[in-house]
Amino acid sequence: MADAGAKKSNTDAGAKKSNTDAGAKKSNTNVKSGGKKKEVKKETGLGLSKKKDENFGEWYSEVVVHSEMIEYYDISGCYILRPWTMSIWETMQAFFDAEIKRMKVKNTYFPLFVSPGVLEKEKDHIEGFAPEVAWVTKSGKSELEVPIAIRPTSETVMYPYFSKWIRGHRDLPLKLNQWCNVVRWEFSNPTPFIRSREFLWQEGHTAFATQAEADEEVLEILELYRRIYEEYLAIPVVKGKKSELEKFAGGLYTTSVEAFIPNTGRGVQGATSHCLGQNFAKMFGIEFENEKGGKAMVWQNSWAYSTRTIGVMVMVHGDDKGLVLPPKVAATQVIVVPVPYKDTNTKEMFEACLRTVDTLTEAGFRVEADLRDNYGPGWKYSHWEMKGVPLRIEIGPRDLEKKQVRLARRDNSDKLDIPVSNLVEQVKDILDRIQENLFDVAKQKRDASIRVAKTWDEFMEALNQKKMILAPWCDEMEVEEEVKKRTKGEIGAAKSLCTPFEQPELPEGTLCFASGKPAKKWTYWGRSY
Repeated sequence: MADAGAKKSNTDAGAKKSNTDAGAKKSNTNVKSGGKKKEVKKETGLGLSKKKDENFGEWYSEVVVHSEMIEYYDISGCYILRPWTMSIWETMQAFFDAEIKRMKVKNTYFPLFVSPGVLEKEKDHIEGFAPEVAWVTKSGKSELEVPIAIRPTSETVMYPYFSKWIRGHRDLPLKLNQWCNVVRWEFSNPTPFIRSREFLWQEGHTAFATQAEADEEVLEILELYRRIYEEYLAIPVVKGKKSELEKFAGGLYTTSVEAFIPNTGRGVQGATSHCLGQNFAKMFGIEFENEKGGKAMVWQNSWAYSTRTIGVMVMVHGDDKGLVLPPKVAATQVIVVPVPYKDTNTKEMFEACLRTVDTLTEAGFRVEADLRDNYGPGWKYSHWEMKGVPLRIEIGPRDLEKKQVRLARRDNSDKLDIPVSNLVEQVKDILDRIQENLFDVAKQKRDASIRVAKTWDEFMEALNQKKMILAPWCDEMEVEEEVKKRTKGEIGAAKSLCTPFEQPELPEGTLCFASGKPAKKWTYWGRSY
């Protein structure tokens, strides 16, 4: 998904979309007029030019633009997040923020800028991020005496102040979170949501008196990340632990939730929850006086998820008609569309649409009516399908006569006529079923992409088939580095994704697929974003 290709498709999409917007702005529906249906404009350019199974990269680039999720910016790797995206982010934010506040985590905000001395204090940490750090070197036309870094993450920003605020055991635990942006500059092939130079995220930073407390929180947070993916975005994930090679630089260990994109055969690190141990505490002098009067170093965690979540959702659920949104996160869960026939008097129909919106809104659903009278029903169907709205309600003359409405599902195109008297109950039931079905279908596709490989030949065969591979491993860093070298190619090397917490039985005598040494665990492998 090269950025140049993405921009080219965006140019085409933008040109087509501008026609749509121009027409939409001219619409000025007057429900009270009771006039005849106006001449309908024949608009084009709604459909995607690429198919998901044939050219995934360009399909994805088209979907995120045509569905009004993002707009390309004039700096490569930076994107405008449009309201359709921000609504999804705010829904996840509301869930997660409430949950961490139950855990007594408090929100804060630290500056965007980092001094070089602080950033470089933890050697392993800065080595892990050094290629991605952006630097401010000038103010106006004057060179800065000391360059200032823009945060790639905030461990080194926050921890000098942890050492000021933590003095005794009564100051613990300290639990902070911030909702902010970060900048990671150096990379190739930027992809909206998945790999961008600036992105939104939350980052939690906590300090405890004991490792047991830190360990417990790591898993609590990881479970919240699983819930975001599975309960809100309807995406199956694997909870597990990262290898020593793939863990957070400078940390003790890293846990993650891992998603998989069957179309590309790539894993996606969905979110991470790190136990930092006492390494950063030693670097920044974060110590406290314990109950016995002695000095001790704190145990620390950091954890984060980002707008990458939204890109994974698009990749997993989207189809050749565009976006497919899970009802729990959709900005608009239901779109109401009038379906007038030729010479139909639209007043009564429009009023029925607005009553439907009012009824469902009062019941707690997010609903809109598309009453633009210079577009036909077919154009509106395509428009809202592109935007991924989970459920469409159609109201035509016969529906008015029969006191019913027609429901059309975005996920499977099923249609159902229901009486108006049963509207709220039926809409709730169907939205619940859509949410469940999206998860079930995604899980079936993900599970069908998993292969067990016990030998190198089986591993390579599965890798070439774009599978997510579960293989017995000896858990040695040198072996993983060798796997990366042996699989390196134009589309990227294979690496460990995670060691799942739910481990299948490992029969005695099982050997590592790559080294032939005794295997210690089952680990997921594959290419990744």
